[in-house]
Amino acid sequence: MTNPQWHEVDAYVTDLLVPADEALTAALADSAAAGLPEIAVAPNQGKFLNLLAQVQGARRILEIGTLGGYSTIWLARALPADGHLTSLEYDPRHAEVARANLARAGLADRVEVRTGAALDTLPLLEKEAAGPFDLVFVDADKANNPHYVAWALRLSRPGTLIVVDNVVRAGRVAAPDPSDPTITGTRAMFEFVANEPRLDATALQTVGTKGHDGLLIARVTS
Repeated sequence: MTNPQWHEVDAYVTDLLVPADEALTAALADSAAAGLPEIAVAPNQGKFLNLLAQVQGARRILEIGTLGGYSTIWLARALPADGHLTSLEYDPRHAEVARANLARAGLADRVEVRTGAALDTLPLLEKEAAGPFDLVFVDADKANNPHYVAWALRLSRPGTLIVVDNVVRAGRVAAPDPSDPTITGTRAMFEFVANEPRLDATALQTVGTKGHDGLLIARVTS
């Protein structure tokens, strides 16, 4: 479901507060040219992620789901010069496009894109003591959201911020649908967060160029 006014408001906000950026525009264009699905966050959402990372003072960021690297660029730009972002991408073709986009944005020195199923690469990060991460952004296959959040918690510290995208699903998250793994996975993630005493969380509905959706924000308390 979309609404023309949602687009108008997003365009108004973006024109005023998120000026055009050559590297980000090129990242979207090259992703589309490579046939990647056009499901990257909107520009104002990317700026929101960037501001969250800055407010968090993030030095280590974990992203689960790279796609073409658009959100990765936004997050990595919030890092200090010695900061590092690890992004996990299942599809090698997507990862190749993302690496090129990140290199053009001048961020190749602080971002690593790892390929493979995230549930295979996350245990490797733990073995390598890659964490704790200051911020984790989850934007991958929704069926595995509860597993991704559980791993984000394992790789966190008190004060880590965990952000999960696309949690409202055009409002469908409010009604059980056992035939849709994106709904069952998202609802299981909400239940995991609600029952995890180490997480303090809320979720916000959003409307805009990406339709009716939302995100969950959780802070690790202990």
